Amino acid sequence: MNLLALRPQATLQVDLDAVTANVRTIRARTRGEVMAVVKADGFGHGQLDVARAALAGGATRLGVTSIDEARPLRAGGLTVPVLSWLNALDADFAAAVGLGLELGVPGLEHLHAVARTAPGARIHLQLDTGMGRDGAEPAEWDQLCRDARVAEQLGLVRVVGVMGHLPCADRPGHPANARGRDRFAWGLRVAEAAGLRPVDRHLAATAATLSDPLSHHTMSRIGAGLVGIDESGTVRLRPALTLTAPLVTVRRVPAGTPVGYGHTWTARRATRLGLIPVGYADGLPRLASGRAEVWVGGVRRPVAGRISMDMTVVDLGPDTAAAVGDHVTVFGPGSCGEPTTADWAGWAETLEHEIVTGLSARLHRRSSS
Repeated sequence: MNLLALRPQATLQVDLDAVTANVRTIRARTRGEVMAVVKADGFGHGQLDVARAALAGGATRLGVTSIDEARPLRAGGLTVPVLSWLNALDADFAAAVGLGLELGVPGLEHLHAVARTAPGARIHLQLDTGMGRDGAEPAEWDQLCRDARVAEQLGLVRVVGVMGHLPCADRPGHPANARGRDRFAWGLRVAEAAGLRPVDRHLAATAATLSDPLSHHTMSRIGAGLVGIDESGTVRLRPALTLTAPLVTVRRVPAGTPVGYGHTWTARRATRLGLIPVGYADGLPRLASGRAEVWVGGVRRPVAGRISMDMTVVDLGPDTAAAVGDHVTVFGPGSCGEPTTADWAGWAETLEHEIVTGLSARLHRRSSS
């Protein structure tokens, strides 16, 4: 017996037209190519569907983290260039070449591992441009470029790109971004002096692409922007997700009724409470308890008490007409006043990225275009 089939369904609707429209909006802000980054299952929206929608909007390439993340794209029939840039030293680089993938190389050890195990690999050298995270340290960069040139001359690799990432692109004008741009320009000069001629040069992700033209090179990597998230707050993109859930029960309670674990919420007046079958196991952040709202019958209604693993209680108000079986919008694009993923991120003191990528696979998903 499929127990999930017996569970009242919360439905996650993915608007693929929004993804296509977002890519078109972003493309209008840059002269370079757009790489659609569809890591983390397309930011929780469905990797293959998001990839196709992004390509329809004018993206010409795809990006993922690991080699394994790229496999479904090839299995789904997509033949455009795909870059994978976060792999362990013992990753199957030979399989990556067989899949026609390009590989990010963040340092000497990775360069030598790729050259040794995956002859003919097309690589993008990664420079740390201020993140202190991924990419080669500046002190290693010259040696990395020179070793890459030797490997290229031996026919072991082909250096087709140089990449970096800005640390504070969500804050246009932050001095760290200028330092990152300068370091990237220096890195390109060092690569050229070593004899490398990378045709792809990419530093900007979504926020920088939309707010910092000085960071644009031959290509921009767009991830969160595909699904309507712009951390820079400079452009209105279209959110692509709507989460709805049915009211499983509705009950009338007197003033003073406590709700949920710990009794953190108590009815101040006689009211009606509705139960929806979605909770933190589905991706609703428990930290949003006591702050979050949902959309019921054209009105925002507060969450009552703590969000549980599988369910959330909503204070429907004393005079609501909402009934069992009616659908509640947990979040949506916000065009009618309903809460958005940005609202939920604010209530949970986190990023929209965490909200959308944390949605559970047990939610019923439906895509439209």
